[in-house]
Amino acid sequence: MTPAARLSAAIEVIGTLLSERRPAADVLKDWGRSHRFAGSGDRAALSSLVYDALRRRASAAWIMGEAVGDETPRALLLGTLRLARGLDVDAIAVLCDGSRFAPAPLTDDERARLADASLDDAPASVRGDYPEWLDAPLAAVFGEARAQEGAALAERAPLDLRVNSLKGAVDKARQQLDHLSPEPGGWSPLALRIAPEADGKAPPLTSEPAYIKGLVEIQDEGSQIAAILAAPPRGGQVLDLCAGGGGKTLELAALMDNAGQLYAYDDDLRRLAPIHERVQRAGAHNVQVRSPKGRGPERADVLADLEGRMDLVLVDAPCTGTGTWRRNPDAKWRMRPGALAERMKDQAGILDDAVRFVKPGGRLAYVTCSLLDEENAGQVRGFLDRHPSFRVVPPAETVLALGERGLALREAALERPEGLLLTPRRTHTDGFFVSVMVRDA
Repeated sequence: MTPAARLSAAIEVIGTLLSERRPAADVLKDWGRSHRFAGSGDRAALSSLVYDALRRRASAAWIMGEAVGDETPRALLLGTLRLARGLDVDAIAVLCDGSRFAPAPLTDDERARLADASLDDAPASVRGDYPEWLDAPLAAVFGEARAQEGAALAERAPLDLRVNSLKGAVDKARQQLDHLSPEPGGWSPLALRIAPEADGKAPPLTSEPAYIKGLVEIQDEGSQIAAILAAPPRGGQVLDLCAGGGGKTLELAALMDNAGQLYAYDDDLRRLAPIHERVQRAGAHNVQVRSPKGRGPERADVLADLEGRMDLVLVDAPCTGTGTWRRNPDAKWRMRPGALAERMKDQAGILDDAVRFVKPGGRLAYVTCSLLDEENAGQVRGFLDRHPSFRVVPPAETVLALGERGLALREAALERPEGLLLTPRRTHTDGFFVSVMVRDA
């Protein structure tokens, strides 16, 4: 496919997304099935264009004189080429020459808008490329900096890896992946970072021997930091209560040096399914997976024997995922206010359930990949009101788990009495909130 044909295909896919409100990955997959002539390079280029358009949806529409909800697919892609790809009017006109498979030529109005391309008078939600209804919640956290925080979330994310210390050191992993030019992370001593290619395409990491043999795992550096700040005790008893596919479980096992006992549980058996193969590949021998059994009131309590025994309970809570918009840009436009209320209810219920497992003197680590106070500090405050036997470990103490890097992290992150908030703008990671609490009695 020519670049112009790829642009036409992206306009078609965006049109489907705007009309059907389906996940972008599903629409792109359907497009690939119905256009078998497109090679892997074409599909990768198309995906990159579509995701860039979703990242810059509000600002791209704005410069073309349209608004989110009423924008046309063509305007969205033209604005994206200007803002996200940095193409000037003439370069965009070459792609839109009206030839076979190419978009129609630019109108005089489109040329004028692309030449101006100013966001100076745009509201914060447009400059930050986030839904307008989220402006007040984000302003409550970031104030006048919310547009800059949102703009950072609209950038492409790098590929972050965590070196599995059970299989080897960082230098070994870096040497094996040298052809991908990995760089050390800024905060996590276990992190390696691979910058995105110019077209946004990521390397096929899962085909690399270092991945296949368990030396590295794909994990954002912010997620790595969260597990490190939880400080799982070597030889202790630890419960990962929302383990999902096992990303943080595997890191906890490595931080514990395979000593003690680590229990992994998730109330959704489908989310938990990948953990078994990942645990084996990682060489994590201290992990015991507890799978849910039964449904509704008949569901068995498979964790009853752990009550009052845990040195650490990690709650990586289900959330709106606002901190992961770099990787899931379509999610921010499909999110609705009702989802926030539902997630807050889920989080409170999981935290309340976690209490029964924490022994006196034990700790409860609460983690989200959200930027919203309602899911973060506000959720912690509500928990402490309901459970006065717990108190927050000051962030100044939790960062000590990172040594000297922790002091720098504390300066970079947004600190609250209840915990630390990492953001792409501040820490160059996904957005993560981390709070550590201890049970006094």
